[in-house]
Amino acid sequence: MSVLDKIRSRRRLLGKDPEKVMENVATHEDWKVCFSEAGPGLVLFARQFVRSVADAEDIVQEAFVRFWRKQHPVNNRALLFATVRSISLDLLRRDARRARREADAIADAEHVTAPHFDTADEAQLALAAAVDRLPAEQREVLVMKIWNDLTFAEIATVLNISQNTAASRYRYALAALKKNLIIHE
Repeated sequence: MSVLDKIRSRRRLLGKDPEKVMENVATHEDWKVCFSEAGPGLVLFARQFVRSVADAEDIVQEAFVRFWRKQHPVNNRALLFATVRSISLDLLRRDARRARREADAIADAEHVTAPHFDTADEAQLALAAAVDRLPAEQREVLVMKIWNDLTFAEIATVLNISQNTAASRYRYALAALKKNLIIHE
């Protein structure tokens, strides 16, 4: 709801007789009765859309809150079921979008080439062992820089760090590799 809509809504309420407005609002007891009578059926209805009872209960609770905020008549069960259905479908769409984003992120991460070492070459085995001993932050920068040809700017974007931090991690990784390889010679 925009600010302009809120102002218009408030003006409409100010122009009305408060007693007449409150006549249409259900009492607290009406809501309790409606919730206790319709709640279990609404949860069962919401379960058609979602996997867990907890999600279904959250949907029903949100439906009642929306229903109450819009001051719909508490006895309009059809509209209450429609609200539950709408919230359920919104949740499904939101979850589908999230799953797509996560799948895309995983697919993007799989494009990063991992280092491949020749297991018959003793020097490459030593290098592989030295890379494995690096801290994870340094190892991921090293792999992105050397084996995937990413710039420090690209690495910084991927890891959500500064370019200087990416460059520092790269320098530390190279220093650690040099130290580890000299010790193991």
